[in-house]
Amino acid sequence: MDLQLTDKVAVVTGANKGIGLAITQALVAEEAWVVAGSLSTENLDGMDRVTAVAVDLMADDGPARLVQTAIDQHGQLDVLVNNVGAVRIRTGGFLATSDEEFDWALKMDFFTGLRATRAALGPMLAQRSGSIVNIASVNSFFQPDAATVDYGVAKAAVVNLSKSLSQEFGPKGVRVNCVSPGQVSTDLWLGEHGVAETVAQATGVNADTIREAATSAIATGRFTTPQEVATLVTMLASERTGNVTGVNYVIDGGLIKTI
Repeated sequence: MDLQLTDKVAVVTGANKGIGLAITQALVAEEAWVVAGSLSTENLDGMDRVTAVAVDLMADDGPARLVQTAIDQHGQLDVLVNNVGAVRIRTGGFLATSDEEFDWALKMDFFTGLRATRAALGPMLAQRSGSIVNIASVNSFFQPDAATVDYGVAKAAVVNLSKSLSQEFGPKGVRVNCVSPGQVSTDLWLGEHGVAETVAQATGVNADTIREAATSAIATGRFTTPQEVATLVTMLASERTGNVTGVNYVIDGGLIKTI
């Protein structure tokens, strides 16, 4: 299927690895131009049709500078993927999670996307078209727990904002959707200092046991791949889904059992 993304211009945040890198690669495969922002760009440098931008997206002006790069280079902006994010496992629970830690989570997981969206809406509204895809998480609504309390709060804010923006800007040609992954086979879960290792160290359980327990709750018996998330994001970026907006798509291998 031709997704009609040839020569469309996309901005992807947190693009150097994991889900963000897979999204960048998927968009390039559809012949889009991608302005890819991340703190480091070693995996992006030299990629065809990609402008790699080393940028601190937690800085107040970081997201806007990334969006402006796309406008300066291509004169338009068709797609924004707000992917940048991170989680710090709070092994001490809610009472041990300080205001400063909540502030960090909100800046990392909510305000980065908020600021990028604010910058992107100008050019999208001027051309009366655009697609914004926000990477949220099942933690925004599914069995939130103390270990991810600040992350879940931030991602819930992403989902809520996306719904609000879809209503305000849908009549003006801009679509806003969310993708909420469950466990994904990236460093965030499986890497050094990832969720599995952090929980293992806090509980005295082997990290492999933590991974196996997480996998056992998934109907497909495995984590989602970054490429599978990227496929869904790319579909939502496309005008092939031109009447889809205000939706939070879950990709979790059947982790969530309720409707």
